[in-house]
Amino acid sequence: MRIWDLHCHPSTFGSEDPLKAMTDVVRTADRMGVERMCIYLGSLRHYDPNPVDLEDHNNWILRAMKPFPDRVFGFAYLNPNYLQKSLAEIDRCVRDGPMTGVKLWVAKRCNAPELDPIVEKCAGLKAVIFQHTWIKTTGNLGGESTPMELAELASRHPNVPIICGHTGGTWEIGIRAIRANKNVSIDLAGSDPSNGFTEMAYRELGPERIIYGSDSGGRSMGSQLAKVHGAEIPEGAKPLIFAENLRRMMLPILQAKGIRA
Repeated sequence: MRIWDLHCHPSTFGSEDPLKAMTDVVRTADRMGVERMCIYLGSLRHYDPNPVDLEDHNNWILRAMKPFPDRVFGFAYLNPNYLQKSLAEIDRCVRDGPMTGVKLWVAKRCNAPELDPIVEKCAGLKAVIFQHTWIKTTGNLGGESTPMELAELASRHPNVPIICGHTGGTWEIGIRAIRANKNVSIDLAGSDPSNGFTEMAYRELGPERIIYGSDSGGRSMGSQLAKVHGAEIPEGAKPLIFAENLRRMMLPILQAKGIRA
């Protein structure tokens, strides 16, 4: 079956050179049977990147994308603490460039009003919106969002698709937190490949709101693929999770850009 990986960080594959790093990602994907990958973050060093760093991150991803137009989708990294620069990066990288989505990480909690103009601009472009979420036992970083905060943002934009990255890590809480928000899909990436994650998501959300991602190279593609391959869910749900849900979400912007899907 087709596999599209929502969640890849080429900079974690051991090289600071985007072409070498992306070559390693593609080699690994070939071995794992992964057809296409979404990539973002030129490094994991900047939790609150200034406008110069933000542009550097996105330029890194643009360079990584270039040799692999049939394998890679790039997402622009944004920082709502620099709202005007983030909106300009959406224009530069998505509207006028080859990227097809945006990545929001840990700079500002996503229930803040600064997120609203970002969501609205992305909605107008049909760009995919990916928001990292986590629930840490020791407490989140100052700007790190929870699924509960994402549910607040999603409630303000009920017609805009948004992805809950990592499902909060503590997925039993994360799944329930966004369950009522029909416009929110969850990302399976990043947490341990523990038994029951995909099964609970299937029961609580249905198969159409679950998207496969690996968080590689922070996690191995193999261990994350096992969350779906080994899940006790109907076999007919697995193609949706592995590729079709993400493909359906991305299809409007891919068609607008003339990108094969």
